[in-house]
Amino acid sequence: MCNDCQTTETIIDVRQIAPRLRHPLIFSTFENLNGGESFLLVNDHDPKPLFYQFSAEYPGIFEWVYQERGPDVWQVRVSRLVA
Repeated sequence: MCNDCQTTETIIDVRQIAPRLRHPLIFSTFENLNGGESFLLVNDHDPKPLFYQFSAEYPGIFEWVYQERGPDVWQVRVSRLVA
């Protein structure tokens, strides 16, 4: 274990981002992850349509885990399983 190591989690809070910029930012962030890395997506509604888009674009190489399920805030950890 590394006592001097610090991990900084990437958090994408799309509530403050223009809707047309959200998906490009999310997909760009995912594409820059190494295998085993993740980011936390924060939204004001269930991003289920985004899950379906990930399923079509990145089948088998991502993991989608809800951390919080509303009603006001939704948080999803999106992980890249392979590089």
